[in-house]
Amino acid sequence: VAIVTGGAMGIGGATARRLAEEGARVLIADVNPETAQINAERIRRAGGLAETTVADMAQTADIQAMVEKAVSLWGRLDILVNNAWGGRGAAGSALTLDESDWHYGMDVMVKALWVATKYAVPHMEKTGNGSIVNIASVHGLLMAERALTYETAKSAVIGLSRQMACDFGPMGVRVNAICPGHIVTERMQAFKWDQNPSLLELFKQQYPVRRVGKPEDIANGVRFLCSD
Repeated sequence: VAIVTGGAMGIGGATARRLAEEGARVLIADVNPETAQINAERIRRAGGLAETTVADMAQTADIQAMVEKAVSLWGRLDILVNNAWGGRGAAGSALTLDESDWHYGMDVMVKALWVATKYAVPHMEKTGNGSIVNIASVHGLLMAERALTYETAKSAVIGLSRQMACDFGPMGVRVNAICPGHIVTERMQAFKWDQNPSLLELFKQQYPVRRVGKPEDIANGVRFLCSD
């Protein structure tokens, strides 16, 4: 049984489908119920099992209800993929960033991972096995200008994952983080690259393999980390 937050589209959408292909029963948690249902239907048409729940990852009550729904549906919880990110966050340096934007970014990109883990781990502990995968970013390792909230949050996710791995490893619960580079999601394709395909070709040259990532690349990494 797996929960994928932000599981409607992009990395989360591909991850939900990949885990379902491997036989997991997947709860897709997302703020957008329509796109979540579309992905769930796609999984069902392929022969998988998926349900959806509306969850705002800035709200502790929504996160708790999300975990309770998965356990209520299927009686256990084995996998938690903390993927929801709430957008890149408002741009700004320490001098220009609005305090409310800082708090929202930290709530969705850092606090939500802690809260989801808090409610998920006791169910994993019952079976003596579990896997938590936190989606960080290459921007947790190297910074960009005027992106204080996002860069700080993704750096925190890496540290959070290391700490949780130490805390929960002895009870059989593994915790890992993935740091994607540039992934061309549906939203990114429509927002950016459909308008400027030549720039995408230039962007690819920054990578040694001369291509950018696909959501399926990260989904396969999640699948590996959740496997035996």
